[in-house]
Amino acid sequence: MDTLKSHFDVIVIGSGPGGEGASIKLAKAGKSVAIVESHTLVGGGCTHWGTIPSKALIHLVRQYSEQRKSRLFSRVCQPVKLSADDLIAVVDDVVSQQVRDREGFYGRNGVEVIVGHARFVDGRTVEVADNSGSRRQFTANYFVIATGSHPYHPDDVDFDNSRVVDSDTILQMRELPGTLTVYGAGVIGCEYASAFKDLGVKVNLVNTRERLLEYLDEEISNALSYHMRDEQGIVIRQNEEYERVEVHEQGVVLHLATGKIIKSDMLLWANGRTGNSAGMGLEELGIGIDHRGNVSVNEAYQTALPHIYAVGDIVGFPNLASAAYDQGRFAGTHIADGFCDERLVRDIPTGIYTSPEISCLGGTESELTQKRIPYEVGHSFFRSLARGQITDHKAGMLKLLFHRETLEILGIHCFGHNAAEILHIGQAIMTQPAPHNTIKYFINTTFNYPTMAEAYRVAALNGYNRL
Repeated sequence: MDTLKSHFDVIVIGSGPGGEGASIKLAKAGKSVAIVESHTLVGGGCTHWGTIPSKALIHLVRQYSEQRKSRLFSRVCQPVKLSADDLIAVVDDVVSQQVRDREGFYGRNGVEVIVGHARFVDGRTVEVADNSGSRRQFTANYFVIATGSHPYHPDDVDFDNSRVVDSDTILQMRELPGTLTVYGAGVIGCEYASAFKDLGVKVNLVNTRERLLEYLDEEISNALSYHMRDEQGIVIRQNEEYERVEVHEQGVVLHLATGKIIKSDMLLWANGRTGNSAGMGLEELGIGIDHRGNVSVNEAYQTALPHIYAVGDIVGFPNLASAAYDQGRFAGTHIADGFCDERLVRDIPTGIYTSPEISCLGGTESELTQKRIPYEVGHSFFRSLARGQITDHKAGMLKLLFHRETLEILGIHCFGHNAAEILHIGQAIMTQPAPHNTIKYFINTTFNYPTMAEAYRVAALNGYNRL
């Protein structure tokens, strides 16, 4: 660390997607940039505990599940029994590759990586304490805070044992549980509940709300509930709150406020996240922080001090790696050029990697109804597509919402295999300027056959014929 200079144009705190997006953008703009990372390796929570390892696990589970259900392999192959070690070894390999890639990004772009925990001494200075306890101060003209978030831990739940885990620690498990209770049915809870059920684990999913993922279009949310409950066999308990958690040598007992008692081998606590803002000296600078540790920013991602920006999970919604990266590039552009195109972070798609996937963009039926926008609906059910039948991915649908008069695409909602990929076909058209953003594109376009992409033609015609 002694060879490092002490002043930079910009210091970025955190090397997750938000920090990466900001630092690389600024470096390419000719700024001297340092990135401070408290973990020994770059990548942030996204790479080491969140998006990358969880999606790697989900992909492995999907391969395993599809082989078990395959018309061919189930006849000629013996079922493979997976262990936790088998899964984690492959996940770790993916994470290691991601770290190497990101180290290369920073090295090629001349971004200095400083390992340690950063705390603001004043508005232009941070002190970085490394693992050995040594401290060094660095100054900069601008700062970008991209420290991410961590799972929320209520004080009355004991996380100091292997039977109670969160999304950061679940992949440290030594063996697969026979039964798993997931408390919290947000994106993380639904994804892990779905994955563990496909591994053959008995799963209880406790939802603190009336339906799963209430922000989704209701038809998609209901389809997910039906599939998880009736097709996968997950026990879902809606609109429940915990009262207390008991941990025994034999397992975990979750007591609900309604008097219900759920026993399982392991409890995954997936109910909320907290911004990593503690111990950074932000309050002393007058930077606003809410009760969940999220930093307050304006539309340009500037804090109360205009030269200090914050991006990613530390600012709260939408808490997506994809959004964090764009926010980081937005902040980097704003610092380098003094302005940024607002469309860079508008209409962010949602990708939920349950089995099957969910991906959405734009308005829901409820939102459009509340706004009194005259819309129509077009459906394409995967069970009716030749490609869906060939690949045996028949569960799911594509749903298009469009304006009855202009035919402008107002919302795209997909539930099914590869939904997160399929959505981007519609996104490319939906974000075009009028009049090129209508369902007419799908009606008049020839799609490869058989493909899942032709769902857009089927859905567009289905809706157009309703007019």
